[in-house]
Amino acid sequence: MKISERLGSIPMSGIRKMFDLAGPDSVNLGLGEPDLAPPKEAIEGMNRAASGGLNKYGPTAGIPELRKGVAEWFSRYGELSADNVMITPSGSSALLEATQAFIDPGDEVLIPSPGFVIYGPHAQLAGGRPVEYKLTEGDFLPDTEDMKSLITKKTKMIVVNSPSNPTGGVLDKTIFKALLDLAEDHDVMILSDEVYDAYIYEGEHLSFMDHLDRAVVINGFSKMMAVTGWRMGAIFSNAETMNDLIKMQYHVCASPNMPAQYGLLNALPVMDGYLDNARRIFKARRDLISKRINDIEGMSISPPKGSFYAFPSYDLDMGSADLANAIAKNGLICTPGSSFGKYGEGHLRFSYAADEKKINAGMDILADTIGKLRRG
Repeated sequence: MKISERLGSIPMSGIRKMFDLAGPDSVNLGLGEPDLAPPKEAIEGMNRAASGGLNKYGPTAGIPELRKGVAEWFSRYGELSADNVMITPSGSSALLEATQAFIDPGDEVLIPSPGFVIYGPHAQLAGGRPVEYKLTEGDFLPDTEDMKSLITKKTKMIVVNSPSNPTGGVLDKTIFKALLDLAEDHDVMILSDEVYDAYIYEGEHLSFMDHLDRAVVINGFSKMMAVTGWRMGAIFSNAETMNDLIKMQYHVCASPNMPAQYGLLNALPVMDGYLDNARRIFKARRDLISKRINDIEGMSISPPKGSFYAFPSYDLDMGSADLANAIAKNGLICTPGSSFGKYGEGHLRFSYAADEKKINAGMDILADTIGKLRRG
């Protein structure tokens, strides 16, 4: 049997390729998976629901009490109600559903570069064409002048990600306003991926949830609550658009995971305290990995302001895929910058969602490998 040309045109994720290289003794700083325990309230709520028989199909948009609770939680960013929220089976599927709902064959989608690996493939699977826009070096903010030069009559959507995976970049007020102006001037929608909003170490999170007339926002609970295996996310949109997104989700999954929804609902009241502690832990790890990287000759990084990824540059005359493979052979798994688009080349991505012992062990391998390559 022959697969579709759409799927055949999409390569396997570079993140997964590196994950498959991991030996049993490798230090894996390649996957963005928090090593923290979830809030006990989340586990208790899910177990109670499952034991109580809440294991059947539920509403396509999620149980009403969770939609209401999520709207109240995120109302710190704008005025929201349950009608603005749909619970989804992961943030990734939320991104796919939004792209499928809005993109027609031939439409163009501006995606950040470096940017998360699924934005381009999602546009292609909808029949659209992804167009990479540059992020500025160092602070990794959208280059709005580059974006202006790329917009055509076919441009339908701009994908924005803050805090960013893979760079840790966080939007500032100037760029945030410029993006809104750009979308308004050219009548394009913003698809804003905000799944790392809970992890900001300097500055503040600027959310498009207060601009649902122009934007659809994606968030999730996998990273927030350290429950990546539960695969739970959310879409935020205006009430009119939400009806269409609910129709889209019905044809994807019928309804999201019932017991897990009750787990999320039970944990929301304790999340402020949980995240205060998580940010303290990840900030210390951010500081550690940034220092260790900058201590390596030929490597450089400005401490990322958000998420839990470090995206340093290097000065070796070799591609990032080759460098990542050389490092993997020495026992450290990271992700080549080229996996995240053409403007990611010359970088590597490390996740510091791992404990300090693993970070130090990984940086020892990195320093040794880079040192040998520079001498050789």
